[in-house]
Amino acid sequence: MTHFGLICPSASGHLNTIIPLGQELKRRGHRVTLVGVPITKTGFQTQAKTLAEGLEFQAVWQPDTPESSLEYNSPNVTQKFQFSTLLSKQREIDSLRIKIGWIPGQSIVYQEKYLTHAPAAIKSAGIEALLIDSKASAGATVAQYLDIPFVSIFSSVISHSEATVPPFDTTWSYDSSSWGILRNQIGYVYLKKREASVLKVINYYRRKWNLPLLSSFDDDYSPLAQISQQIAELEFPRQCLPRYFHFTGPYHYSGSRSPIFFPYNKLTNQPLIYASLGSMLGGLQWVIEVMASACKDLDVQLVISRGGINNCDFPGELPKNTLLVNNAPQLELLQKATMTITHGGINTVLESLYNGLPMVAIPLFSDQHGMAARVAWAGCGELIPLNKLTVKNLHKTLKKVLVDDFYRKRALDLQVVIKRSGGVEKAVDIIEEAISTKKPVLAR
Repeated sequence: MTHFGLICPSASGHLNTIIPLGQELKRRGHRVTLVGVPITKTGFQTQAKTLAEGLEFQAVWQPDTPESSLEYNSPNVTQKFQFSTLLSKQREIDSLRIKIGWIPGQSIVYQEKYLTHAPAAIKSAGIEALLIDSKASAGATVAQYLDIPFVSIFSSVISHSEATVPPFDTTWSYDSSSWGILRNQIGYVYLKKREASVLKVINYYRRKWNLPLLSSFDDDYSPLAQISQQIAELEFPRQCLPRYFHFTGPYHYSGSRSPIFFPYNKLTNQPLIYASLGSMLGGLQWVIEVMASACKDLDVQLVISRGGINNCDFPGELPKNTLLVNNAPQLELLQKATMTITHGGINTVLESLYNGLPMVAIPLFSDQHGMAARVAWAGCGELIPLNKLTVKNLHKTLKKVLVDDFYRKRALDLQVVIKRSGGVEKAVDIIEEAISTKKPVLAR
């Protein structure tokens, strides 16, 4: 049997994707260890969650070591992340500022630390093969330096560049015309500029370790197998994906999640709209107010989850048909829901479709824009950009999705596809074949 290591960003969406793969590998007799940071600066308990799910954990570095000061002192960090700013009532919150400010700055810090400490941690654990989240940009470089086989896991929107496919961080729809291709080319130029600082850090270590330099992150994925939890029907038409790229469908229904208290006695008999803006920016107060106000005059009950954001008191009075909670048992509530309001996170989108639920997507940053665009393109929901989010616009869109059966029918069609996609078992079959043969596993 093989000792697998799991590498992914310390965020619930990424862990909820990769941990079920680790659990299935363990069920098949393999040893599985997640390699990461025990607890993040924002308080996310990576180690505790991993151990609770029955897997082993190997710390790359401890947050209380002197190196942790790098997060605030590194010259590469251009903007600090301030929850107090993002959670305040500011209509002028700029999703582009969030996207190009905090995210790359924190990513640079993370890559620097990971490249410095991960090789020793992985060696110490005796790991023989790796599953690497596509957003863990340093992971492939570490695997190549250690000469360890690895498989790339796409827990978020597919990011491979392709002329007719818009960049993953835009809300642009698919357009194969000359204008659409030109628009995409311009978008990729700007995307490459935003990623340049992170790529520079990684290439510094690749040069140091005598590895070929990367020209883009497209060069950084596994040559054995690349696995996405998307379904092909929820992806724009693709012509240039590697032959060893696999769509397997989501994994969340094969793994367990820690129980979350929820006041079920407060649910009414009204149609339920479940709203989640994710675990990173789920406390945006003005967005919560817009959602609540938009549903005020609808014959529905709105349940809003702030995604575990702590110390986020809501000062205003919400309508009687709105229930705001700090965290929610999402999988259970989606089984009771009529539709979803989502930030466009791929996990919430796929979990909604697993339950045949249409959506209204309000993307906040990064690949959420691309996922929201795919929801609209696939016909299972509508998209509202953050800068166009108003009570009137959201109210109108919610009524449209609730009343028009087209959206529900499309969601039900995709539900059937998801339940036939293979999920975690198919993904782990591919992983085992790739690692045992050390040859590309071609899509069948």
